[in-house]
Amino acid sequence: MIAYIKGQLEMTGPDYVVVDHNGIGYQVFVPASVIRDLPERGSSIKIYTYLYVREDNLCLYGFLSRDDLNIFRLLITVNGIGPKGALGILSAISPDDLRFAVLAGDDKTIAKAPGIGKKTAQKLILELKDKLDLEDVLENTSGGDVPLEGSGASDSKNEAVLALVALGYSQTQALQAVRQCEIGEDMTSDAILKLALKKILTL
Repeated sequence: MIAYIKGQLEMTGPDYVVVDHNGIGYQVFVPASVIRDLPERGSSIKIYTYLYVREDNLCLYGFLSRDDLNIFRLLITVNGIGPKGALGILSAISPDDLRFAVLAGDDKTIAKAPGIGKKTAQKLILELKDKLDLEDVLENTSGGDVPLEGSGASDSKNEAVLALVALGYSQTQALQAVRQCEIGEDMTSDAILKLALKKILTL
C-alpha cells in the first residue's frame, strides 16, 4: 500500500498530477479542488494516496490532506460509487460540506456533483449517515474553538440547529452556521442561535 508520495510536481492535467520521486513519475488522479490548490510546477509536494487495484486496472488517487483521503475511502464504500464518482463528488463539494449534507439528509447538495443523481445521493446519505457523528462534524476544523467537555454544550448546539431549521433554514445551513460560532461551555441554545443567525446573515 502506498500511503503517500512526496516529490517534485512535474506535470498537471485536468484530473491528474505527475509527481517525480527519485526519477520515477507517479501519475495520481485527483479532484478538481487539488488542481486549484497546487503550487507551481517544480515545487515539492506531498500527496496522500489510495491505490485502487482491479484485475485490469491499477490507479493511484490522491489528496492534499488525510481528511480528504478518509472521506474518499468512505465514498467508495457506497454501492454504485467508484473512485471516479468519488472524485467527482469531492470536485464539486468540500469534505466539510459533504458531511453536513449527509447528516442533514440534503440530497440536493450531493446531487450537484457530476454523474450523481438524486437516487444515488439518497443512497449515499443512507449508507454514510451512521458512519458520521454530528458532534465530530460540528467540532471539525471549527476555527480553533476549544473542544467542549460534557453534554450540556452539545445539547445546546443541537437545539440551536433545530431552531434554525424551524426558522426556515436548511439543515446544511444550520449545521454550518453553528459550527462557525465561538461557543462557550455554559452558553444556552438561545445565545448560540443568535450567534448563528449573525453568521448566516453575514455570509
